[in-house]
Amino acid sequence: MPRSHRRRICFVTGTRAEFGLMRTVLTAVKKSKKLKLQIVVTGMHLDRRHGRTARRVKDEGWKIDAIVPWKGQSPAEATGNAIAGLARILAKLKSEVVLIVGDRVEAFAAAAAGHLAGLTVAHIHGGDRALGQVDDALRHAITKLSHIHFPATAESASRIARLGEEPRRIHRVGSPGIEEIAKIAASRRQLKSEFANLSPRRFALLVLHPADDDAPLEFRRADQILRGLLASGIPRVVIICPNNDPGAGGILCRWQEAAQDPRITVRRDVSRPIFLGLLRDAAFLAGNSSAGIIEAASFGTPVIDIGPRQQGRQRCEDVMNIPYGQAAVQNAAKKIWNAGRPRRAVARNVYEGNHTGAKIAAVLSGPWGRQRPNRKLITY
Repeated sequence: MPRSHRRRICFVTGTRAEFGLMRTVLTAVKKSKKLKLQIVVTGMHLDRRHGRTARRVKDEGWKIDAIVPWKGQSPAEATGNAIAGLARILAKLKSEVVLIVGDRVEAFAAAAAGHLAGLTVAHIHGGDRALGQVDDALRHAITKLSHIHFPATAESASRIARLGEEPRRIHRVGSPGIEEIAKIAASRRQLKSEFANLSPRRFALLVLHPADDDAPLEFRRADQILRGLLASGIPRVVIICPNNDPGAGGILCRWQEAAQDPRITVRRDVSRPIFLGLLRDAAFLAGNSSAGIIEAASFGTPVIDIGPRQQGRQRCEDVMNIPYGQAAVQNAAKKIWNAGRPRRAVARNVYEGNHTGAKIAAVLSGPWGRQRPNRKLITY
């Protein structure tokens, strides 16, 4: 790379949670003298029902280089439209590397657009497993469309290699969402300013995403989970609204009803520091969020993982999985709540890495020579 040239790294983001866990990577890319950061927002960031979190990205001081609409009569149609829109934006920005994370449809759209445009696609958190709705298939499809891989764990790195990816392309770096997690989390004073009557270890944090494209079914599941939590004796529940996967409307409808209960606080969206502060101070996290699998262990916060959404995902000692149902939730919550003396887990996390953001930036800025990253051959 000529000294005067800064390689253009385009991060495509579709959700609040995904953007939050990428902050240390984006900061490292932005600080690099060899890289130029570009940010494109799409997907859930533009959804009014979820707080239009593109505004939060701007409010936190990040420059948004482009917005790609996420519109269609179905997820497939919206994804196809986004691929076309992203292709145009990547050409306009003259991006060289498309940086994506996880397994959502927005990441798949960016990977497809970047791969077909002849750009280098760099993927963080490949090789994980999670049943989700279409998550597992999308994550591994993204892996095959990508040219540089940043898995979080040794197990995920091994899985990527077994998919036929060359070892030189695989860089096990840990999860960027774990880096500096204690430092990023809001202080208790900051939490108090947003949640006046909330005390540490005296509340449950509930984050539930849909597992099926069936709003009535998801409404019933949300109802049973909430009833189970309240019956366990926990005095307060803080709810963070779900993502925009099909079926989310049913959960949102139940949470709108729940907001009338003085024991319950419902938030459409919170900042990353506030969320981490809540996760640190909660008696436990309930639901099916990946935060329960990845981030919670760093704080020693117990997790009640409900249903099959995170099935197959590598997890730590703090996570118990239970089926849907009021009785199952009540029993699990009651055990952790322990009559007002909440049990804690060991703060040990399999997803931890050292200097994850800096390592990713170093790989992205490194010399690639004549071996263009976007030319690859399956190893078997």
